[in-house]
Amino acid sequence: MTKMTRLSFPVLAAAAALAILAGCGSDDGGSGDGPASVAPADTQVFVEAKIQPTGELKTNLEEIAQRVAGVDDLGETVVSYLEQAALNSEEPLDFEKEVQPWLGESAGIFLTGYNGDDFEPGGFAIEVTDTGEAQDFIDKQVDSENEKVTDESYEGIDYKLGSSDEDAVGIIGDFVVFGDGKAAFEEAVDASKDESLTDVDNYTSLTPSSPQSSLANVYVDIAGLIKSVGSEVDPQALKLFESAGLELENSAALASLVPGQDNVEIDLSTKLGEAEGKVSTATDTKLLGSLPSGALAAISVGDLGESLGEIVDTVDKEGIPGEVPAGKLKSTLKEAGIDVDQIAGNLGDAAAYVQGANRATLGGALVIEAKDADEATNTVSNVGTLLRASGTPGVTALGGDAAGFSIRSSELGAQPLVIAAKGDRLAIGYGTEPTLRVLAAKGGGEELSKTKAYNEALNSLGGTPITGFAAGGPVVRLIEGVVSSDERQELEEARPYLSKIPFLAVGTETKDEVVQSKIVLGVTK
Repeated sequence: MTKMTRLSFPVLAAAAALAILAGCGSDDGGSGDGPASVAPADTQVFVEAKIQPTGELKTNLEEIAQRVAGVDDLGETVVSYLEQAALNSEEPLDFEKEVQPWLGESAGIFLTGYNGDDFEPGGFAIEVTDTGEAQDFIDKQVDSENEKVTDESYEGIDYKLGSSDEDAVGIIGDFVVFGDGKAAFEEAVDASKDESLTDVDNYTSLTPSSPQSSLANVYVDIAGLIKSVGSEVDPQALKLFESAGLELENSAALASLVPGQDNVEIDLSTKLGEAEGKVSTATDTKLLGSLPSGALAAISVGDLGESLGEIVDTVDKEGIPGEVPAGKLKSTLKEAGIDVDQIAGNLGDAAAYVQGANRATLGGALVIEAKDADEATNTVSNVGTLLRASGTPGVTALGGDAAGFSIRSSELGAQPLVIAAKGDRLAIGYGTEPTLRVLAAKGGGEELSKTKAYNEALNSLGGTPITGFAAGGPVVRLIEGVVSSDERQELEEARPYLSKIPFLAVGTETKDEVVQSKIVLGVTK
């Protein structure tokens, strides 16, 4: 519908977005399953949003808008912008009179059939409180169009069909539904009468994990996307994911956007087929908190040895094309004095951090807790001895009380690659100072856990164990120090918004069959 823009996807999508931001409308109406009830069962991406935020959700949304953009009245600002845009297009829109009276509680977009580049035509559904008024609005817009619009009917549902691009619009139950093509609309009709997304196990098992205070949810059928692209997915990559406990061919994910008064939270729930129990998530936050206080970003991983062992087993079984025959990786390394199974079995939880303000000071390290300190020291010493004996250039033994060695190369830049062990810790880092620093005695006053930003991040996650952290200001300064002058200009344009973020926190835990993660961005005034 080339000329039907005011009632097709763009306008009603904008109207829904407007309602979300404005927080207007009544509390009447609503159906139990929401717009997912008209989304086909094979929907691969589904986005649902509340278009009538009230109470605490509305208050939080307005507070975030004021802090980030300095907007005092978000609803009025967005309404004015949309109505001015409509006026400029010579199609005036009075949102309060024409749309708000029939607008319901939720809206959703559904997409199916991804081919690797784009999705097949999908649809958009908006819940309505008064189907009669909604139909009057549609009819009024159709009557004002120059393009020929025909009346169609499918399975007892009447709808309008544009002649040029065949956009379709009609009312299905309690929803105004727009189909990007006739087939998309009729698939929505079929979904409302037979099997919809609300009948899909992955969707119904993930949606309960969405917080009540969520503003919008995005559901992704990972398994469906993989099947759609077919041969374009590398089978070797899938095997590596499976060895790490990620069974992507039976997985799905749900992301929820939750605005708070002083932060923005994204909750991510992932279902991983039969592999849920294999996924390791760090539950001991002490290792992450014990990293150096100068860390501007850090992340932790639970039981690295188990995950590494499964990956090595897969690579050993499959081989590396053109490099290592199948079944030869571990035996070849063992002949050289490196027992991969023994090493992996000695590795526990791990954490990594980055520090610095520019290329010259950039450094960091991965630290791994060893189950047997003597074995970790011997492994590092043996690897160093093997490299020096083989004539590898740039290898130098470390002095001091840490066992290990460094490797210098022009390809690595100004800092050396350092591998060292001390006590029950093993570290692999870029730069001698950051690597040895992460091996220092635990419990000192220079730990990350003693910093204000880290503790704010920790508290923002509630009871979810922290697995990742970034300090807003220091990260921005590092990016400034490593990007080109052209990119720095773009960064300056974003600075007013980035300066509002004091921290980023990531937390992860496993509950029953679902891996649940939180990403929280702090927002200052």
